[in-house]
Amino acid sequence: MIFSAFPFPGYQLKFDWRREEYRGNWYYSADLDREGWLCPALFKYFDEAPKEFYAQFKAKINR
Repeated sequence: MIFSAFPFPGYQLKFDWRREEYRGNWYYSADLDREGWLCPALFKYFDEAPKEFYAQFKAKINR
């Protein structure tokens, strides 16, 4: 998964922040009509939970 707090070429989904819970954060995708919880490891990439983020998903290639 490639993700950013800003739109980037090739992003596939946008996620909007909903709420904090258990030191993690819930995000919602309107395209999927689903919520998902991101654990506190999110803060390894962001100083604070972004209000939205954009993601692209790619299959892992085993070599």
